[in-house]
Amino acid sequence: MEIGVYTFGDLGPNPHTGETIGTSQRLKEVIELAKMADEAGLDIFGVGEHHRLDYTVSSPAVILSAIAQATERIKLTSATSVLSTLDPVRLFEDFATLDQISDGRAEIIAGRGAFVESFPLFGYDLDDYDALFEEKVKLLQQLNREAVVTWRGQHRPALTNAMIAPRPVQDEIPIWIGVGGTPESAVRAGRLGTGMALAILGGDPKRFKPLVDLYRQAGAEAGHSPEKLSIGVTGHTYIANDSQQAKDEFYPYYSNYWSYVNRQRGMGTRMSRADFEHMASPETALFVGSPQQVIEKILNQYELYGHQRFVAQLDIGGQPFSTVVKGLELLATEVAPVIRRETSK
Repeated sequence: MEIGVYTFGDLGPNPHTGETIGTSQRLKEVIELAKMADEAGLDIFGVGEHHRLDYTVSSPAVILSAIAQATERIKLTSATSVLSTLDPVRLFEDFATLDQISDGRAEIIAGRGAFVESFPLFGYDLDDYDALFEEKVKLLQQLNREAVVTWRGQHRPALTNAMIAPRPVQDEIPIWIGVGGTPESAVRAGRLGTGMALAILGGDPKRFKPLVDLYRQAGAEAGHSPEKLSIGVTGHTYIANDSQQAKDEFYPYYSNYWSYVNRQRGMGTRMSRADFEHMASPETALFVGSPQQVIEKILNQYELYGHQRFVAQLDIGGQPFSTVVKGLELLATEVAPVIRRETSK
């Protein structure tokens, strides 16, 4: 199994000090975290797209290009690119450029996003939410296959013998579809033969098993080989030396994270310690605990899903960079070797 890290570069206040770091420092931390992940032998680093003042990354390809120059081996992916409001030609050419700069390490996770601020920003109608994504992901796949493209659709100007440049180093850039929990998204990923990046932020892992089954069934019915249908699991992660320490340290950051995310969405509820304890229990999908407990959670999900990739979001809730680095070190040195060994049997 591939093991990696992703970030949104969010600007959450530190719950202990009330301070929020600046955009420049946050972006430098993102690049440094990727460099550390590469040096520690992790497999993938992802950067997600938002268009809000409380996030630092609106263009993952730009940040990933900077990361490409600071790293040597680690794969570089968006996490996610909000394809519904992006021009697929621009997106593909940006990531083909990244692929050239990084010597063939670029990937794209295309999604519809957790927020909708990009729709009015780029002049799209929310009523076209699903149609936009369906049309654009098919065009993105065609751009990936063909250097000269002729295409006609409903939501962008037609292409006639259009040259799509540069071409990537890889024969095709790996494309994944981000799936948050809707069956329709899982079926689409399977039907189109892309990877499925399954965002699991909590709850019982068994409730996501039907999405995995739908994905594989739709892929098989569309004629895609099982080897082509890759599954990645992404989720919030906090690792400390023992489980109680992990929960005690993470609760202020996790509660803080949900407070500002809920405020962004117009909700004001704050997470109680009892709610957090339930979310962090051994039977749930929140990856918080000792290295051994996180290993057990990943392997339990592997038994359910048979997935090929696990990618952790370590830096949420206003944590200082030193805390994030400790989590990265434990993921790379304590968790990843065991997961790789057990899943290679």
